[in-house]
Amino acid sequence: MNDLAPLLTPEGRALLEEVRDTAPADELAVATRLRREHPAELVSAALTQARLRQRAVAKFGEEDARRMFFTANGVEQSTRASVAAYRARRFAGLGVTSVADLCCGIGGDAIALARAGIRVLAVDRDPLTAAAARANAEALGLADLIEVREDDVTRVDTAGYDAVFADPARRGGRGRIFDPEAYSPPLSWAIGAARTAPLAAALKIAPGVPHEAVPDDAEAEWISDGGDVKEAVLWFGAAAAKGAFRATLLPGPRTLVSRGLPDPAVRPPGRYLYEPDGAVIRAHLVAEVAEELGGGLIDETIAYITADEHRPTPYATAYEITDRLPFNAKKLKALLRERGIGTLTVKKRGSAVEPEELRRKVLPKPHGSEAVTVFLTRVAGAPAMLLGRPAG
Repeated sequence: MNDLAPLLTPEGRALLEEVRDTAPADELAVATRLRREHPAELVSAALTQARLRQRAVAKFGEEDARRMFFTANGVEQSTRASVAAYRARRFAGLGVTSVADLCCGIGGDAIALARAGIRVLAVDRDPLTAAAARANAEALGLADLIEVREDDVTRVDTAGYDAVFADPARRGGRGRIFDPEAYSPPLSWAIGAARTAPLAAALKIAPGVPHEAVPDDAEAEWISDGGDVKEAVLWFGAAAAKGAFRATLLPGPRTLVSRGLPDPAVRPPGRYLYEPDGAVIRAHLVAEVAEELGGGLIDETIAYITADEHRPTPYATAYEITDRLPFNAKKLKALLRERGIGTLTVKKRGSAVEPEELRRKVLPKPHGSEAVTVFLTRVAGAPAMLLGRPAG
């Protein structure tokens, strides 16, 4: 079924409620039973929607996900609710009262903007996706603030809106798209649309965008949630500290902005090793964190910071280092047995060794109840193992 309309009828809504908690293993039996009283296509659509709603809980929370409507791409590509809410607050803080949301998908960002009191024009050219966005605005009681339009975003006049938000498609028939000009629409078009916004604009892009691709009149922000990098955003207009790079960590938010510091000095490993948040690394702000910690790098090419003191920071996870050894799998295996290690966490940066393969090789079975983290990395250019535990 490529139309949401049947699911929006009283019969469709009742069926959605009935199959809401269906486990994957029970779908066949449930479908067989329900097809005795309902059209087979409607039953299949309801079960598919229930499955999508279950997947969407991680992004939208149970209360919203159980009421919303999704497409498979919509669940995968939509903005996490916490990230969308942060961005909406940033828009609202600038005095934005209306936003043209271009390439709106199933409406995740439009919902967050509307909940921040902002009027939204949500545009998507895919009929099913636009229908889902419209259904979601109605389901969440936001239809008065969200106008959904099925259209090509390149033909939409945004002149009547304070701000523009654009989320060009970064996936095609062959998977993820890495060339910004192959986005749909191309990033260059989105940048042009952003520059016409009267007050501010934000463009969602892939976190791996090279820094040299960031326009001089934009601010680039990398956002992580719970330690996982979720997206990068280019800000324009009143929202932008032009030429700046920013790392924002959720929940919080905690924000770190570039200050143009030189690369930290390389020094021998100290008592503590700090693993910067992924957003900090993507934004090239390791130097700012190293200065805060009074630390240096263990290798000029590796984003691990070392220091002699423990200084808690939201921008990096601290580990107390107990051992520093040249890389040697046999020696590591013997050490784990000697110390009664039962739980081994393997992290790597600058090493070709696969963590899962090493874990199977050096700890085929638990030796006790102790836990250890081993960092596979380079120290002064040489392969090394640093063993430690999270700093309290």
